[in-house]
Amino acid sequence: MFLLFAGFLACALFGMAPQTRAAEPMIDQVQAVIQSRLDGDPTAPSLSCQGEMICGIEMLPLAYRNTKHLPLWIDASLRLEKAEAMADTIGRAGEDGLSPFDYHLEAIRNLLADVCEQSSVAGPTSVSPDLWADLDLILTDAFLLYGSHLAAGRVNPETLHTDWKINPGAVDLLSSLTRAASTGDINAELEKLRPAHSGYWNLRNALAQLRSLAAASGWPVMDNSQTLRPGDAGSAVVGLRRRLAVIGDLDPTGQDDDPLYFDAALASAVKRFQQRNGLNADGIVGRDTIGMLNVPVEQRIRQVELNLERWRWLPHDLGARYILVNTADFTLKTVENGQVALQMRVVVGRPARRSPVFSANMTYLVLNPYWNVPTTIAIEDILPELQKDVAYLAQRGIRVFRSWEVDAPEVDPATVDWHAYHANRFPFRLRQDPGPYNALGHLKFMFPNQFAVYLHDTPNRSLFKRVQRDFSSGCIRVEAPAALANFALAGDERWTPDALTEAIETGDTRTILLKHPVPVHILYMTAWADETGEIQFRSDIYDRDRDLSRALDRRRTYQAAAFLH
Repeated sequence: MFLLFAGFLACALFGMAPQTRAAEPMIDQVQAVIQSRLDGDPTAPSLSCQGEMICGIEMLPLAYRNTKHLPLWIDASLRLEKAEAMADTIGRAGEDGLSPFDYHLEAIRNLLADVCEQSSVAGPTSVSPDLWADLDLILTDAFLLYGSHLAAGRVNPETLHTDWKINPGAVDLLSSLTRAASTGDINAELEKLRPAHSGYWNLRNALAQLRSLAAASGWPVMDNSQTLRPGDAGSAVVGLRRRLAVIGDLDPTGQDDDPLYFDAALASAVKRFQQRNGLNADGIVGRDTIGMLNVPVEQRIRQVELNLERWRWLPHDLGARYILVNTADFTLKTVENGQVALQMRVVVGRPARRSPVFSANMTYLVLNPYWNVPTTIAIEDILPELQKDVAYLAQRGIRVFRSWEVDAPEVDPATVDWHAYHANRFPFRLRQDPGPYNALGHLKFMFPNQFAVYLHDTPNRSLFKRVQRDFSSGCIRVEAPAALANFALAGDERWTPDALTEAIETGDTRTILLKHPVPVHILYMTAWADETGEIQFRSDIYDRDRDLSRALDRRRTYQAAAFLH
């Protein structure tokens, strides 16, 4: 007789009284099979059970070493409670934006069914030791693989992007496995491996909401043939109301009597939608807004899954006080004890010179900095202007030095034939003096890193009014540099806000070492949610979503191909 238990086929006889003594010889045989499997050809590139490729070929021998190859998930009386609990847990991997079938779910289901079928004839001791061993090995591999993906992601971001240098740190998966298998409290151990950040859990909840919408057929498609404005009337307004009500931007119970009329309440709902999607919140439903409204719910679900993966790449501890920049949102936040202390707009790298992703500690500030122009900018941006008019340099306070050596002599730009220089021949160092035209403004925030990227002030304030702010050459311009400096200098009684202002006003270049270094996390998140469940989406300005989605699909295709062989 079979019973449905936790979504899987389980045997009624495993609910019977334990038969420990009768099962002991079977456990010994299972132990021998596991040892034989793991002590096989050490040069073999892969290990498989029932045609399923085992991914943790290097970790499995370590996992069974402490048990002397005794099974981890099947106890001495051949009961299956822990095995079934593990299978049930894997079945819920989709709640984290992962696929249960990446963790041998189908093979586990088949093995459980086979065990039940063989047990129905003459009891659990009649089940083949090889079958028991296969089940135990696959469950162990599933835990290690699932746990590693929860703790650090399915994809190593550095294999996707050379400008992505951030990682969550090491976790002790084997200790987690041992505790989970010995206590049977699998969920508690996996919970410790998931990111603890509230942002991860908020986005995880948002994923469930979107999947519920998808199950209810998603949302209606808007007609993109006309622009809708407050005061308009017609059937298209009815469609707009329906679309915004589905996702919660419009309260359907608070609408006016005339559903055909584009009223003030609808305009407010449109602005809310536009704000959540990184659009200009003007209340007008034009081409860009309709385009966002018509993004399918399945695409939004995928976007959330990709950003859950990015959360798993982050350090588990961001710090008690830190600075977080989301380049996809063009914003910077300072966080203290879990609360946002300051938020401002930023200008990030253009797609051709995109801002990287990494974490580093801010250790010093520079007041009234010089700007040593990066060679790429000097060649691509400044040299063409020089070739038109050599006065371009003097007008912007830029001086020329013979080379990048510390004691390189200064060169009169009027004596140089700038047409003779190009991308493969440009030995000069260009340096802009402090002043009103200096590209770094009055403040530079330094957190040494391999990309030579930093935060800085800017004299060009108009760009902060733009909705999409990807105009820089990689470094990040901040909207409120003085406020950010005060946050970084907090706790240093020498540097009050007034003292900082006075030092800047002298015009002198000065370096201030931070008494308390501040972690800086430069991220790229195109979807996130807050505690209220409100979901935000942003455009994939650097095509990182596209690249990550392809990488995840390639891994799944590889696993499927390995299974077929």
